[in-house]
Amino acid sequence: MNIKLATTDGDIKKCWPAVKVLRPHLEEHQFLPMVREMIADGYKLAFIEEGEIAAAIVGFRYLQYLFCGKHIYIDDLSTLPDFRKKGYGGVLLDYVFDYARQCGYHTVTLDSGYQRTEAHRLYLNKGFTLASHHFAKKLS
Repeated sequence: MNIKLATTDGDIKKCWPAVKVLRPHLEEHQFLPMVREMIADGYKLAFIEEGEIAAAIVGFRYLQYLFCGKHIYIDDLSTLPDFRKKGYGGVLLDYVFDYARQCGYHTVTLDSGYQRTEAHRLYLNKGFTLASHHFAKKLS
């Protein structure tokens, strides 16, 4: 299974359908400029291509916090519905784990919505633990 890092505009745009499944609030015209800005800040977007389609994507970045030190944070992990149950999510997680090890980091973290029970099953099977609640406040 070939995992490719999206660095060109074409590859980034190819990832849009899988991102849209996970982030339905985003508009397509926002996607490329937003990802380009995020890449400039260290975000990496990788994907598994099947045919000419990005069947599954993972977006991640380096972070450092006092509570856990240097680590990789997974922002986005999504598989198009027609490509689920093929193990792509697990393969992409392993890719991020290997990347983190190569960088000398000992932790990979992510947040996940309460409703994503299938994703939670994958995360738990891959060795993640439920370590905290994430709180957010929208400011008006």
